[in-house]
Amino acid sequence: MLIASNKLPENRDELLTLNGILSAKIEEQSEIIHRLETLNEQLVSRLHLFEEQLKLLRHKRFGKSSERTVPEQRRLFDEAEMIAGQEPVKEESAESEIETITYERKKPGRKALPADLPRERIEYELPEQEQYCPECGEHMHKLGEDIRSELKIIPAQVKVVEHVRFKYGCRNCEKNNVTVPIKTAEAPRPLISKSYASPSSLSYVMTAKFVDGVPLYRQEKHFARLGITISRSMLSDWTLKGSTLLEPIYGVAQGALIRREVLHADETTLQVLKEPGRSPETKSYMWLYRTGRDGPPIILYDYQETRSGEHPRKFLSGFSGYLHVDGYSGYEGLERSEKAGESPSVKLCGCWSHLRRKADEALKGLPSNKRKGCRAKELLDRINQLFLIERGLSKCEVEERHTERQKKSRPIVENLRSWLLGIKDEVLPKSLLGTAVTYGLNQWEKLTRFLEDGRIDLSNNKAEQNIRPFVIGRKNFLFCNTPGGARASAVIYSLIETAKANGLNPYAYLTHLFERLPNIDTADMASIESLLPWNVEPPK
Repeated sequence: MLIASNKLPENRDELLTLNGILSAKIEEQSEIIHRLETLNEQLVSRLHLFEEQLKLLRHKRFGKSSERTVPEQRRLFDEAEMIAGQEPVKEESAESEIETITYERKKPGRKALPADLPRERIEYELPEQEQYCPECGEHMHKLGEDIRSELKIIPAQVKVVEHVRFKYGCRNCEKNNVTVPIKTAEAPRPLISKSYASPSSLSYVMTAKFVDGVPLYRQEKHFARLGITISRSMLSDWTLKGSTLLEPIYGVAQGALIRREVLHADETTLQVLKEPGRSPETKSYMWLYRTGRDGPPIILYDYQETRSGEHPRKFLSGFSGYLHVDGYSGYEGLERSEKAGESPSVKLCGCWSHLRRKADEALKGLPSNKRKGCRAKELLDRINQLFLIERGLSKCEVEERHTERQKKSRPIVENLRSWLLGIKDEVLPKSLLGTAVTYGLNQWEKLTRFLEDGRIDLSNNKAEQNIRPFVIGRKNFLFCNTPGGARASAVIYSLIETAKANGLNPYAYLTHLFERLPNIDTADMASIESLLPWNVEPPK
């Protein structure tokens, strides 16, 4: 605000008053400028955040979904020291022997068909009149043979199996006695009373849906092409009743899982249309629990209406040991409070793959010309060092793995924590990199738990891999109609995935179960335990 000198007041008091007014206006304008600068900084930060999110969304939609880093990103820090620490270097001398390395080159071509497949031989011979030498006219002999192999596919075949129980009576009693004793031959009990379902047909339906992801309405059409009318409601009824037969095995498997000391857990959404008191659009959850490195694999699913932490606490009641999770707060209640003077019966283990994924997203959210040498790339490279070490320890025994982790992994982990604390206040909290840094520091105690025991994995990938079949199947059948159907799906998925993990053919294993379950006492624990996947010999 400018005032001409000839218009300034001559009185001292008036000049002081005018000076005060001008100073107040200057301060007011300075405050406005400061507010505008602050607002501008906030808008620029939000703009950068939106740009990161937009680049990441574009990459997820149009780019590669793999989190594998490119070769340039796998040049890890201190690589020379790491490699030098893994294998001792032997210096060559003049007297050292020269080692000759030989190998067999893989021959290109098709992979041979399995030798145990049934084979059908079709022979082609020359007509008798052509089996004479065109030069001398003598009869020719068989010199050899050329064999061309083809793979013949025989579509599904159906037939009716009639179980005939013969009845026996006494001719003598028919003539001389008032009553005639009648005996009937024993036969296996039916799988489902008053039903056409057989062990093989029910296994076929379950395998098609829960392994191959074929919904029941498509199976209905498939059976129609085979000339059989089986409605989807009947197939659904078979599946529900079959899952009821499988529940004793599921229960025993759950008890065996809880007795282990290292487990993995994860959860995913599921839509169930007819849940009491809930709208059809409400999301329910399928929880997954599986074993770690020790013992034969056990993989169990559990349907629940919500994502409440009460569900894993109830399912894992009695479990004591390490539990791998992904950072979801619902698992926190599984740990007892150490402040109460009790050592925790369950220790949660964090997932380095989740931290690596966040670092990878932060890198992909940047423009390509700003990725080289950035903090997101440095974070990703530091995490990749740990995974590189773990790949080298994959075949080690538990104690050896624990010892090697103290030597190789612990220094990297400790250095990474110092690095994260150093950049914490320098990155925007809501940016993709800020999210990764915050996640890493908040989960630090759980992330470093793998250093305590060689049985603990670096990530929760085992659980994610086993929940993937359900997620893929969900894309096909979309939803479950009732809670009963969701519970049945959990039981069937559990036995199928556990069978697969133990090297069994799911169809053959289910057929094996359905042939025996109707004819044994399910209260006999020894009989049920003999049917667990890890107690059944795979077919040779």
